[in-house]
Amino acid sequence: MSEAIQTALLDWQIADGIEIPVSRQFGDVYFSRDNGLEETRHVFLNGNDLSTRLTYLQDHEYFCVGETGFGTGLNILALWQLWQQVRPDNHSHLHAISVEKFPLTRDDLIRALNAWPELQPLSQQLTEQYPLPIPGCHRLNFPEQRFSLDLWLGDADTVFPVIPVLKAVNAWFLDGFAPACNPDMWQDNILKHIVRLSAPGSTFASFSVAGVLKRGLRQHGIQVSSPRGFGHKREMLKAIWPVTAPENTLTVNTLDAGTSTDAVSAQQQSMVHAQRQIAIIGAGIAGLSCAWALAMRGHKVVLYDQTAPLAGASGNPLALLTPRLSPIEQSSVHLMTVAWQFALNHYMQFDAFRPIAVHQLALKKADELLGLAGEYPEGLLKAQQAGELDMTTAYASLYLTQAGTIRPHQLSDQMLNHPLIQFQQAHAGAITKMPDGRLTVSDTDQHSLGIFDHAIVCCARHSHAFFENYPILRPIRGQISWLNNQQSVLNTDQAYSYGGYCMQLDPAQLILGASFHPGREDDEVLIEDHVHNHDLIHKVFPQYAEQLSPVEQWQGRASIRAQSPDFFPLVGKLQPDSEIYTLAGLGSKGFLYAPLCSELLMALLLGEACPLPEKLFLQLDPLRFEKRRKSRRSLS
Repeated sequence: MSEAIQTALLDWQIADGIEIPVSRQFGDVYFSRDNGLEETRHVFLNGNDLSTRLTYLQDHEYFCVGETGFGTGLNILALWQLWQQVRPDNHSHLHAISVEKFPLTRDDLIRALNAWPELQPLSQQLTEQYPLPIPGCHRLNFPEQRFSLDLWLGDADTVFPVIPVLKAVNAWFLDGFAPACNPDMWQDNILKHIVRLSAPGSTFASFSVAGVLKRGLRQHGIQVSSPRGFGHKREMLKAIWPVTAPENTLTVNTLDAGTSTDAVSAQQQSMVHAQRQIAIIGAGIAGLSCAWALAMRGHKVVLYDQTAPLAGASGNPLALLTPRLSPIEQSSVHLMTVAWQFALNHYMQFDAFRPIAVHQLALKKADELLGLAGEYPEGLLKAQQAGELDMTTAYASLYLTQAGTIRPHQLSDQMLNHPLIQFQQAHAGAITKMPDGRLTVSDTDQHSLGIFDHAIVCCARHSHAFFENYPILRPIRGQISWLNNQQSVLNTDQAYSYGGYCMQLDPAQLILGASFHPGREDDEVLIEDHVHNHDLIHKVFPQYAEQLSPVEQWQGRASIRAQSPDFFPLVGKLQPDSEIYTLAGLGSKGFLYAPLCSELLMALLLGEACPLPEKLFLQLDPLRFEKRRKSRRSLS
C-alpha cells in the first residue's frame, strides 16, 4: 500500500470572511460555504445519532467511528467536541479511524482550521501530533481525553483492505469529495471493505445520496433512508445495518477477508463493561509499556519482577531512539519506521524523554542510505558528505532530525507512580486457569500471588516457562560503556550511529554502545567489550577516539537481549481460548518497539482497533512459526 504521499494542493476562497480551502486535485471545497461545522453536526453527528449513543456508553465501553476522508479534520474535531460535551464520567473511550490520500500540510491544516475559533483548543492538540506525510497508520493518542485517532495515509482503495478487524466500527462518516469529483472513493471495492469493518448495529451517514452509494449499501443488507439534508440540500443519507440482517443479501463476514484473529473471546465479552485486573510478569520496557497502556485505559495492573524494574536489558542509563528507515514504498509495513512515528509522540509525555537528532553513518550501501533523504518529507532527513560532520570521518551520513533519548529509570519511576499500577518483587512461576476462567498467578514456591482476568508475560527469553509451545528466543549479550569526557564533549542535542552509537550521557560523560554476542548469556562487565566499543568508534572517528581515556578506566553494563528467529517481536497469545498474552522478543529495539506493540496488545486483549496493517499484524503473531510449519507440511 505504500507510495510516496503527495500533500493536498489548495486554492483558497473567501466566504463571509472565512477562508475555505479548495482542492486542486478534485476541484471541490473541503467544507460547505454555508457553514461547514453545522453541516458536519447535522449530517455526520446527528445522522449517526451520536449525541445519544455517546452519552449512554457504559463504563469501559469502547466506541469506534470510521471516516472515508480526513481532509481538514473538521469532522473529527466536531466529533471530539461532542465527546467533551456528552461523555459519561466513566472509563469509556472514543476512537476514530480516518483515511486520507492527500493530507494537508501542517501549515495548511492550521490555516483551514482557523475558520473555527470554537474548535481551537482541540485543533491545537491535533496539530501538535499531526503526522508527517508518510504512508501507513498514524495513531494519535489523547489519553486524558479518552480519545484517540488512527489516521491512515494512502489511497482508500489500498488502505481499507489491509485494516484488520479486531473491533467493528460503530458509526461511519462517509465523507470525501462529491462522487462526480472523486468517483474512486465511492467504488464497490471500498464499500465492501467498509462493510467488512462493520457489523450489525453499525450506522452510516453521508451528505451524498448518489445512487451508487445507496445501491451499494442496500446490497449488503443495510437499510437506507434519505432525511432532510443541510441548508439548501434536499436530502442526505442515513443508514443502519440491522442487528438481524435480511436473508438473501450480500454481506461480508467481519472476521474474514484476510484477518486472522479470533476477535474477542467469550470471557472478554462478559467483561467488556468492567474494570479488569491484569498481572504482568516482567518489568522491563515491554512490561512497563503494557502496564502504562492498561492503566491509562482505567484497568488495574500488578507488575511482577523477581528483582527490580528494568533489571534486564532495558536498564541501561540512557536509551537512543533512532530507526533505520526503509525505502518509502515499504514504510507502511516496515515495523521500525511505523514504531518510530508512534514512539516519538508516546515518549513526549514523559520527563525522561529528550528530542535530539542523529547522524546515521553510511558504513555500507551509502547510496541507498543517503537516497532516503529524497524519498521522505522535506526536513526530516539530510544527506551529509563526510566533510559536513563536526567530527573528522571518512564516511557520509544520513542526518535524522526527529529522534530522541530516554532515561529508562526516570521513565520507570513515572510509570510506576500511576495509581492503577502496583509493582511487587516476586518470582512468578506459574499461571493457572480457574474454573470461572480467571487466572491464578503463583510464585516458584506455589504460593498464590493473586487472581486476575488476564496475564501478560514479558520475560524476554524466560517467557517460554509459562507456555508449552513458545518460540525459541535467542540470547544476545550486549555491553555498553561510559567514561569521563570533559575534554571532548559532543553536541548534547545530537548522537551518532555507526553500527555502535555514541552520545553524551550527561555534561561530563560519554556513553558508547554496544557489543553484540549472539548465543551468550553472561552479563559480567568485560574489558574486551570495552575494547570492542572503542574499536567501533575508532573506525569512524579515529581522531576523536584517540582522545578518549584508556578503556581500563571505563565503566559499563552488560545485559542479555532476546531475539526471535525472524527478528520480529512476539505480540499476542499462543492459545486461542487462553487469557494469557505475551510481549517479548524485542531484541535491541525495545524502547522503539514497545509502545506500538503495547497498543497492538491492547487491541487484542480489550477488543480495540488495530494500529497496524494486516501484514505487520501477522508478522507479530506469536503463532506465526507454528502456522508456517503447518503450511509447509500441508504443501509437502
